[in-house]
Amino acid sequence: MKHTNITTVKDFIITGFPGLPPEYYGPVSVLLLLIFLSIVVGNAFVLAVIIYERTLHKPTYLIFFHLAMTDILFGIVTLPKIIAIYWWNDMISPFGACFTQMYFVHSLGAIHSLILLIMALDRFVAIWFPFRYPVMITNKVVSIAGSLCWVLTFIRMTGVVLHALSLPYCNLNVITQCYCDHISITQLGCGENVAYVKTVSLVIALVNLLVPLTFIIFSYFSIIIAVLKMSHTERRHKVLSTCAPQIFITCLYYVPRCFVYISHNFGFSMSTDARIVITMMYSLIPAVVNPIIYCFKTKDIKEALMQRFKNRKVSIAIQFDHKQNVN
Repeated sequence: MKHTNITTVKDFIITGFPGLPPEYYGPVSVLLLLIFLSIVVGNAFVLAVIIYERTLHKPTYLIFFHLAMTDILFGIVTLPKIIAIYWWNDMISPFGACFTQMYFVHSLGAIHSLILLIMALDRFVAIWFPFRYPVMITNKVVSIAGSLCWVLTFIRMTGVVLHALSLPYCNLNVITQCYCDHISITQLGCGENVAYVKTVSLVIALVNLLVPLTFIIFSYFSIIIAVLKMSHTERRHKVLSTCAPQIFITCLYYVPRCFVYISHNFGFSMSTDARIVITMMYSLIPAVVNPIIYCFKTKDIKEALMQRFKNRKVSIAIQFDHKQNVN
């Protein structure tokens, strides 16, 4: 079929997991729904705890607040459509809706990466410059830095999407993925500029991934060196217990992505289903696991929750005793 230089595609068809047998559609949709609820409820709980617990109004927890926001929004942007594919066989995505989803998918990913960078720098300053930390890292500084991450990334990604929109889309409209992303959409484009648009987007993606990752690795490597130099075992344990959850969160986000990029560039071939499954895992698992890490591996949040629980038990006991005395 001959390609033209005019966009003729009105809708895209999203296949989801192309090799999935129909008898598994029901269980997969239920699993995805449970994942969606876990992401929304878990991260909303973290947001609520940070907002209402005044003892957590600190720079570190403002960073957690931004991370939880990106996780919730990413789940809302991607999962309802994936669930609809297997629940109602709704595989059609309008042209504009697909590009809008692509915009938010890549924007939220870039914002998450930058917030992880801020988190690493926060720990770096806290360990290496503890006396200057209260001056250098304040709620205002973190709020401004976090806001700039959101605003500047949304502006920058507007250019990426408009660049992809400059391609004509004709004849091909099947997206072999669970949601609309830049690679899946632009490979359906036609005309002479497809390779150029892909190259530009690849460079931007690598910058978004590798530049923050380089600074993050440097920060945590410096922290590890600082910990090894500490003479007091108790202080060393305290530093490690503070940084370990953040390092784990960072690894959850970056390690699978780096594996996909490295395997792709070094010619390691994987099936389409495997690629989609890995993409979904590194996109969704961190968003599910992060609230657990925040609540059970972060000392201040754990203590705040325990104190709330104890106060609640005392309040219930007092009310019960009061009723008994009245009767």
